[in-house]
Amino acid sequence: MHCRIVGAPVQDGAGRMGCEMGPSALRTAGLVAALVELGHEVTDLGAVSATPTPVRAHSNPAVKSLPEISAWTAAIADAAYAASADAMPIFLGGDHSISAGTVSGVARRAAETGRPLFVLWLDAHPDFHTLDTTVTGHLHGVPLAYASGQPGFEPYFPPLAAAVEPERICTLGLRSVDAAERAALTRAGVTVHDMRAIDEHGIAPLLRAFLERVAAVNGMLHVSLDVDFLDPSIAPAVGTTVPGGATVREAHLAMEMLSDSGLVTSLDLVELNPFLDERGRTATLMVDLTASLMGRRIMDRPTRSY
Repeated sequence: MHCRIVGAPVQDGAGRMGCEMGPSALRTAGLVAALVELGHEVTDLGAVSATPTPVRAHSNPAVKSLPEISAWTAAIADAAYAASADAMPIFLGGDHSISAGTVSGVARRAAETGRPLFVLWLDAHPDFHTLDTTVTGHLHGVPLAYASGQPGFEPYFPPLAAAVEPERICTLGLRSVDAAERAALTRAGVTVHDMRAIDEHGIAPLLRAFLERVAAVNGMLHVSLDVDFLDPSIAPAVGTTVPGGATVREAHLAMEMLSDSGLVTSLDLVELNPFLDERGRTATLMVDLTASLMGRRIMDRPTRSY
């Protein structure tokens, strides 16, 4: 497969600094080498850049960095659209606000190809706030709502060329959901599997059912992997830690199932804050999970010493 690496060093959407170093940490942890070792052709396109332009002040006084995130969204959407031409783009964040651009960009590509786009959101949070409902004002909490066409983003965010149908979104691993998001997710028809569902049923049947839906209509699948999908005991390098996340084996199983499906057409790796890491172990785990998604099997996995 031809993979295009796109860096999106955004930290304006998060509550603490450090995510802008995420793309460099993933590269340093050996992402490109792991993909090449698996037989993929890799082109590293470097980093997206954005210049903020004035945006009308929002009535919600909590909203932070609106001009910056609006500009990043437009620039990343264009980069995502370009990188998804006859290749699989892998977007290196940056906080999760980058997905407002990545998802909208690949949605535009999917619309042009005539195939439905599905989104698998691996995260402790659904990021389904709007500009009106966010309490913290940190805009890494809004990208999924924006990309699925929820109201309230115009004229502050770029107009959507194509929105993802909420019924084609699956959130997996949730364990921190605000009341406003809970109501919005239910109203929109998003598939929601929180950690209790994973505890009760296991991750495999929940993910398998979603992948069967994607395959049934020849869909394209965008996967957005947030570091805080993982339990902070194994992935501490994130500013939004929530106890009780996915284990190493649950995460690898999800990646291996995604690989087996052959459905994944684009990938986000987000919210890695190297400033909070321990000797690079979170970055290394994210690279290992990406390798599992891209074809590495247990029999191929090297032993690591720590």
